[in-house]
Amino acid sequence: MTLFRTTVTAMALTCAFSVLPAVAQDAVSNVSGDPAYTVGAPPFYSMIGDLLIARPLLIAATVVGAAAFVVTLPFSAAGGNIGEAGKALVVEPGKAAFVRCLGCTTSGYKKD
Repeated sequence: MTLFRTTVTAMALTCAFSVLPAVAQDAVSNVSGDPAYTVGAPPFYSMIGDLLIARPLLIAATVVGAAAFVVTLPFSAAGGNIGEAGKALVVEPGKAAFVRCLGCTTSGYKKD
């Protein structure tokens, strides 16, 4: 009986381990189709450029956009487009500055 159990266990482990490369390939090739998982790891120079150049500029754009939003708020209220103005001037630069990963080109925040 132990020979039977040993054989079955060896066959089960062989089958289980033979499937692992296929599972790993599916994870690499992104069969789900979700673009959030196709980004991959950005190179280090992209991260450094993002950290030293892009993020400070985007944070400054968020601050300037917030100031512009406050200044133009009476006109936006009269026109009935406060939401669109806030999204364009504050939310979009803020999402680009604070939500996306370091070195990535697209934001990981999908909810609008």
